[in-house]
Amino acid sequence: MGQDKQVVIVGAGPVGLTTALRLSGFGIPCVVLEAQADLPEDLRASTFHPPTLDMLDRYGLAAPLIAQGLVSPEWQIRMHESGERVVFDLSVLKDDTAHPFRLQCEQSRLCRLLLGWLQDDPNVRIIFDARVETVAQDGDGVVAHVRTGSGEAFAVAGRLLVAADGGRSQVRQQLGVDMHGETYPETTILATTRFAFEANLEGLSNVNYVWTRQGTYSLLRLPDLWRCSLYPDAGESIEDALTPAAIERKLQRIVPRDTPYDVMEIRPYRVHRKIVENFRIGRVLLAGDAAHINSPSGGMGMNGGIHDAFALTSAIADMWPNGDLARLDRYDRSRRPIAAEEILGQAHENRSRMQERDGERRREAFANLQSIVADRDRLRTHLLRSSMIAGLRRAEALV
Repeated sequence: MGQDKQVVIVGAGPVGLTTALRLSGFGIPCVVLEAQADLPEDLRASTFHPPTLDMLDRYGLAAPLIAQGLVSPEWQIRMHESGERVVFDLSVLKDDTAHPFRLQCEQSRLCRLLLGWLQDDPNVRIIFDARVETVAQDGDGVVAHVRTGSGEAFAVAGRLLVAADGGRSQVRQQLGVDMHGETYPETTILATTRFAFEANLEGLSNVNYVWTRQGTYSLLRLPDLWRCSLYPDAGESIEDALTPAAIERKLQRIVPRDTPYDVMEIRPYRVHRKIVENFRIGRVLLAGDAAHINSPSGGMGMNGGIHDAFALTSAIADMWPNGDLARLDRYDRSRRPIAAEEILGQAHENRSRMQERDGERRREAFANLQSIVADRDRLRTHLLRSSMIAGLRRAEALV
């Protein structure tokens, strides 16, 4: 099989490119294989949490990313009809992070910054239009068999392989690794518009999770648009809920207006809570959505994947080039419990709270949240967890 002195990374998303950035910093050569012909520009994750910005700042990437996004010093949960809201002020974290805010910015912007950083790096090769079809490993190394869009086939070998190829990971499937968990029953519908919700809903933040009599929705602001997460009405099929008329009806409930909304994109997606049993399979390390998938409520998926990348590259550097593979188990030991209990666990709590339909239980939850924000110590504890700082501190103790 050979033993090329490099790490093979599958996937040029934020997790894969962050992995390449970190490995190069350790002086470890790597090659990134991306199935698409270019970096994807479609709307995916859009929230960066404080510790993620702290991590990126080590490489001078936080400032240019912040310049392209919206600094969000607070987020909120609100009652649509009454306008009541619980506002979570992230400034209480000023002694815990250099970035006490959420940044609302498309993940594609980070990928572009990372690509610009890496494209002239002698330790990094990035190959686009390179779809991994099979993966094999033995005691000496791992090899990915690749095919391009034109049909050209070739193989890439390395000492290790990082699977950062998303929730439908081809690498994970090739290894026969199952994800365990559940798929939630509801379908979320993403609709984007440039309508100025902030000028029409009093006290709106850049990140808003909202209860309504009909159910729930969320509004997340980006520099030039709003992301609206909507849901089918009771008894409404997915097909009917995706029609322009249905989207218009749901948006009119948020802010009634005389003219129709200019909707730019409509996309349905299912939400999962799943994780693999081990983040290391021999010489292959799974990271990000390839290892764990969670509800987007709370914006922790991409951030957790970047945190994975930092942890796994530290583990690789600790054993590179010829150390004991068992040293890589520190990655699974430090990250899997955090993914399961902090990322998937919190996202599940967030999703369950906003999907609650019983009015009395909503009121109880709302009152509890109000009591949290009224107590600075409780608020800090709550935000340390929801901002993913507590999970990272716990991970350090697990190494």
